[in-house]
Amino acid sequence: MGLFDRLRNELIDIIEWIDDSHHTLVWRFPRYQNEIKNGAQLIVRPGQMAVLVKGGEIADVYEPGHYELSTENMPVLSTLMGWKYGFESPFKAEVYFVSTRQITDLKWGTPNPIMLRDPEFGPIRIRAFGTYALQATDPKALLREIVGTDDDFRSDEITELLRSMIISAFSQTLGELQIAALDMASRYHEIAGRVRDHVVEQIDDEYGLDCPQLVLVNVSLPEEVEKALDTRTSMGVIGDMNRYQQFQMGNALTEAASNPSGGGASEGMGLGMGMAMANQMLSGAMNAGNAGAMGAGAAPPPPPPAGWHIAVNGQTQGPYSIAQISSGIASGEVSRDTMVWTSGMQGWSAASTVPALANLFGAQAPPPPPPAP
Repeated sequence: MGLFDRLRNELIDIIEWIDDSHHTLVWRFPRYQNEIKNGAQLIVRPGQMAVLVKGGEIADVYEPGHYELSTENMPVLSTLMGWKYGFESPFKAEVYFVSTRQITDLKWGTPNPIMLRDPEFGPIRIRAFGTYALQATDPKALLREIVGTDDDFRSDEITELLRSMIISAFSQTLGELQIAALDMASRYHEIAGRVRDHVVEQIDDEYGLDCPQLVLVNVSLPEEVEKALDTRTSMGVIGDMNRYQQFQMGNALTEAASNPSGGGASEGMGLGMGMAMANQMLSGAMNAGNAGAMGAGAAPPPPPPAGWHIAVNGQTQGPYSIAQISSGIASGEVSRDTMVWTSGMQGWSAASTVPALANLFGAQAPPPPPPAP
């Protein structure tokens, strides 16, 4: 090989793009005055396409492969330049590399809540977020409509537009499907598929892009609605609220009776809590007929099998210890006329008539003397 041949080989261009950014969609090959020498080597790697632009007009498009630029593999550019029998001198053209691989780590979400009419909750607001993938499928449309003369076009330059499209399509899909908020979790895949179809309809032909994947990760309700749902769920787990209140009352009374350090105060608190909760349950359960029957002096309930018991609104409460009865008397919750019963008594009697309890009321003060004349 002569010296001239060696120099000629040294001048041959190698046009290629080694992409390590993972987010670049289009990159323009840098060349002083856009001059490309005759016989330049064009290397298009997998996941890329190369586009030659001459005078603002898209010429030839190259898929992955190794090309030597000549009139044989540049038919459109050769026609534009008027080359009939080949060329020897450098020519001016811009070379754009377009990444055709998927960009998969893109995210979308609703910056503001979306209003929705739910069949169970009524008007509510929801938020949603997820991920999506972006891929260039038509380099010519992408260069014409989006890139223009940008020499380094990245995915973040179009993600704002795509997120707006996704949110709009998400709102439209919810309106079409009319899914209840509590049923959305079981239909995430269906919702995401419809949203993707709406987005692809807008970007495939117009921008030369595709959205191969779109995932709906989560749909959330406002915080106050979630708290209400948690409360409703807790009530459903508890089941019978009356039985649950009775269970809590029994625990409270057991703790008060087994705490000797609390003295009469803790015992009175236990008795008061039991009587208050009993009154609350009864007030919610009684109807007008039951209230009339009790007000008319209905007979006390049948005596239970053990302890000191108190009749409250026709219901039996207890058993209570003497100390608890004493605390109830001190707090005014047990009066002289309160009906009580314990094992060994023939029936219910007023508390002041029972010898074991009469002394707890103390001596009743006589009426005051008349004023002096």
